[in-house]
Amino acid sequence: MASEREVFGLSGPLHLTNIDWNNAHHRRSVAASLVEGVYILERDRQEKREGSQALAPPWWEFFHFKLVRKLIDDVDFCIFGAIYEYKPPSSHCNDSIVSIDGNPRYVIAFRGTITKPDSFTRDFELDIHIMRNGLHQTSRFEIGMQAVRNMVATVGASNVWLAGHSLGAAMAMLAGKTMAKMGNFLEAFLFNPPYLSAPIERIKDKKVKHGIRIAGSVITAGLALAARGKNPRSRSEDPFSALSAWTPSLCVNPADHLCSEYIGYFEHRKKMEEIGAGAIERLATQHSLGGLFMSVVGRGVETAKPLHLLPSANLTVNLSPSNDFKQAHGIHQWWRPDLNLKCSLYRFK
Repeated sequence: MASEREVFGLSGPLHLTNIDWNNAHHRRSVAASLVEGVYILERDRQEKREGSQALAPPWWEFFHFKLVRKLIDDVDFCIFGAIYEYKPPSSHCNDSIVSIDGNPRYVIAFRGTITKPDSFTRDFELDIHIMRNGLHQTSRFEIGMQAVRNMVATVGASNVWLAGHSLGAAMAMLAGKTMAKMGNFLEAFLFNPPYLSAPIERIKDKKVKHGIRIAGSVITAGLALAARGKNPRSRSEDPFSALSAWTPSLCVNPADHLCSEYIGYFEHRKKMEEIGAGAIERLATQHSLGGLFMSVVGRGVETAKPLHLLPSANLTVNLSPSNDFKQAHGIHQWWRPDLNLKCSLYRFK
């Protein structure tokens, strides 16, 4: 039997009957609904719900989107993503390829982990790859990345949005970073993206928390300088700055320990600037302690940097109370009309 949360008419953003594409809440809500559509596409497949029994279509049709393509994993054949095309009624826009009024022409959305037997094993495998900074080496990511490349090559970066939740947010973030390195800056909505580190943000004492972050920054910056000494080429290569023009929208919840560290990651930069230690933090924020340690002691080739190392972001923090971790990490929170949000723009300089 279908869960109430899968039914758009029971849990979707029915209040959004007239989308204003310049309204941040509307844009975020639509992007989150399209990601939910991918979740329900896979659940429809698992439950063999077809035709009039399928629950997924309302999640995109309500907003005048059309499903163009399902993205299928080559290992377990689950649906992990979807490409949607915005097809409003003719009275709403013309047939031009150019987006008008801030709307997307295409949205490529990726779901997160589903804890059902048909897809959990493969999803969990991808989660492990994220922990090991190896998502870029997986066939699922390459399938998704190729879809992004092809769409951008066909219609242009300004006409394509990326969206993802949890594991899917990691997919969208890596795809966005990859495109940004080539000068293509895609609009991106990343819901509850994983940030794997010690849970410093959960420390209640602000002075202790700030002290720990300062110490971490000093150590990280020191190791970064040592690593530069061993690798002179890195002085002329600055991919972090090259990414700074890309400003994805990160949506996080402080009660979700999988993504809450983004709050401290960005806020700490501002505090370091205020105490005159901005130069230390600008260097530290580009690196992870683990990766730097391996580089300094000379263990193997330099590995990919963790996904969470982001130069810039529009950070949206949901300060509304959550009953439990499941609610704090869930995609449904992001289209509620009564959210208590704190929104901040961070740009790397």
